[in-house]
Amino acid sequence: MLFLDRRAAGRRLAQRLPEFRGGDTVVLGVPRGGIPVAYEVAAALGAPLDVAVVRRLRVPHRPDLAFGAVGEDGVAVVDDRVLMRAYVSDTGRAQVESEQREEVSRTAIRYRGGAPRHTLSGRTAVIVDDGVHSGSSARAAAAIAKFAGARRVVLAVPVGPAATLAALSRHVDHIVHLARTTTTEPIAHHYGDFTAVDDAHICDLLDAAASDLRHRAV
Repeated sequence: MLFLDRRAAGRRLAQRLPEFRGGDTVVLGVPRGGIPVAYEVAAALGAPLDVAVVRRLRVPHRPDLAFGAVGEDGVAVVDDRVLMRAYVSDTGRAQVESEQREEVSRTAIRYRGGAPRHTLSGRTAVIVDDGVHSGSSARAAAAIAKFAGARRVVLAVPVGPAATLAALSRHVDHIVHLARTTTTEPIAHHYGDFTAVDDAHICDLLDAAASDLRHRAV
């Protein structure tokens, strides 16, 4: 076990990000598990916290296997190799993508409660998750930030496989991580408490982050 829980991981991760404190930084948490980590990072950096809403594209009848991810602004990341190995038809792929795009829209409204997204144009986007495995969600989040005009995109995660982190380095400007694992080792093994994060908790953390930012501005 490396981390007591996600928030403890976030506090440790923030110690590796001092150069992004204040200024033009916006922290983007990847729901669901990335939000508690991102909350601590945003608090330490004195930066606003927003969500990068993405949804994994799971192979029909194989919920353990994802062939990519979709996100806001029409972003899509697809691994054609998985599609071929899992014999996913064009019709099956289209149906999964359509369902998950609808869920992206619903989730964005639920988390932001009608509030506008933080402006990323010309700013540094620090994307935070509780870990990476295949990297599809992180790639989709990076694509969202780039589409929104971020000047620099940084990926910050407590843990991830070396091969995945190397592959992701082609899609972001900088990666910060605390530990490396193998592709067969679950992220949960690195946490003492890896309890599922529900939507209510995410909304509470987003509200708390916004309140903290307002108080610092006074």
